[in-house]
Amino acid sequence: MTERRAAVLGKPIEHSRSPVLHNAGYAAAGLSGWTYAKIECDEGELAGVVDGLGSEWAGLSLTMPLKREALEVADEVDPDAAAIGAANTLVRRGSAWRATNTDVDGIVETLHEVGIVTVDRAVVLGAGGTAQAAVAALRRLGETAPTVLVRNPARAGALRATAERLELAPRIVGGFPDLALPPADVVISTLPAGAADALVGRAWDPATVVLDVIYAPWPTAMAAAAAAAGCRVAGGLEVLLHQAVGQVELMTGRPGPTDAMRAALLAAAGNRR
Repeated sequence: MTERRAAVLGKPIEHSRSPVLHNAGYAAAGLSGWTYAKIECDEGELAGVVDGLGSEWAGLSLTMPLKREALEVADEVDPDAAAIGAANTLVRRGSAWRATNTDVDGIVETLHEVGIVTVDRAVVLGAGGTAQAAVAALRRLGETAPTVLVRNPARAGALRATAERLELAPRIVGGFPDLALPPADVVISTLPAGAADALVGRAWDPATVVLDVIYAPWPTAMAAAAAAAGCRVAGGLEVLLHQAVGQVELMTGRPGPTDAMRAALLAAAGNRR
């Protein structure tokens, strides 16, 4: 039996749910000999770790603070990762490592699950790395001019650069959260826990789909308020699932067994729903 290995790297890494997802995927796909682990790796250490990996290594998942450093380590970079300026996956292709960003796939597939096929009007909260993945995802769904709400537009330079590379024309508006939410098909919050709580008392259009990338604790105050108003709501746990399904497919060459991976994730998360 040929041994094949993969792992998630980052710091801190002890609470990562990626091993639960990937190992469940391997088992459901009948991939004996495949294992997936955690490796603590801090900023500046990724190149040394990758150089020391043997031929049995098929791929790596990357979390903070390694997503930008991954582009420097990779021999090849896919278009989304290049545009966003960050990768969450390194996949071995022969003797080379290819960087990609399945966070984009995770957001797209999560929105598909709640009925979104195309997007005409989107609002993104925040302008950090996840917001950059969000605008790339929205581009796939047809939205080329999302509204991005931030506290200070002067700090949105990285998002502006990503948008330019993706040929998007976002409307970046400062003053969040002290302004009204524009009408939208989709609202995606990429803010840290608690940062969107100010929106709890706002009027929510029940036709709006709300995606909050936080997955613990769940539901967030914003997600609960939107759900109470009749909105379809999705969270970060779904994004985590779907980005991992994409990684399993890239690393193994097999379709990711979504249902088995979802069941394992929900069990590990205490069957949140």
